[in-house]
Amino acid sequence: MLDTLLADRSGDWWNGFFSNRSKPCPFFVESPDENLVEWFDEGLLTSGNVLELGCGHGRNATFLAGLGCNVDAIDFSAEAIKWAMERTKTDDISVNFQCCSIFDATLTEGSYDLVYDSGCFHHLPPHRRQDYVDLVRRALKPGGSYGLVCFRPEGGGGFTDRQVYERWSLGGGLGYSEDHLHTLWDEEPFSVRVLRQMKKMDSQGPRFGEDFLWALLATKGGLS
Repeated sequence: MLDTLLADRSGDWWNGFFSNRSKPCPFFVESPDENLVEWFDEGLLTSGNVLELGCGHGRNATFLAGLGCNVDAIDFSAEAIKWAMERTKTDDISVNFQCCSIFDATLTEGSYDLVYDSGCFHHLPPHRRQDYVDLVRRALKPGGSYGLVCFRPEGGGGFTDRQVYERWSLGGGLGYSEDHLHTLWDEEPFSVRVLRQMKKMDSQGPRFGEDFLWALLATKGGLS
């Protein structure tokens, strides 16, 4: 019920967002996230089975597949998936795409070494947060990693959780404080390994980065 009351952000809305590929959008670049590249370079992450939540036009999914990862990538927008599939053909790599809500995706629980999200989480309403955390927990293997890029407080639309439901809108997305992210991702079974401001990169460079975003890396512990 709460989902239906919020301002429409269905697949049709996201199709419109991704349909104009030439519009000025900081995320419409070809490069993978600078933190993702760094974590692989430093050995914090290694190739394996990867699930990307909200893959957009596929810049991170194709990077991961190019490293030899087996990648499942999900996005709500058929236009985004179309764009992403064109990238895989150009780079001659394979990614398993699903066009649906992340909560409706077909997944094998406990099968992923990495769950990665660059820009999906901060577009979820507050009442979906725990569902999201549970999804990540179920998807990851014990010892698996969770990577997140999301808005810092100055990067989002500025709405509080209360204002989301007063205005029935997420604005341009929700910004998160450092404490809030620790509350979500530094509790059993997760532990935070890295939480830092993303590094701003040249828009024409080999890596994507904007300093209004967080870069978080957490590990799932336990036996299940």
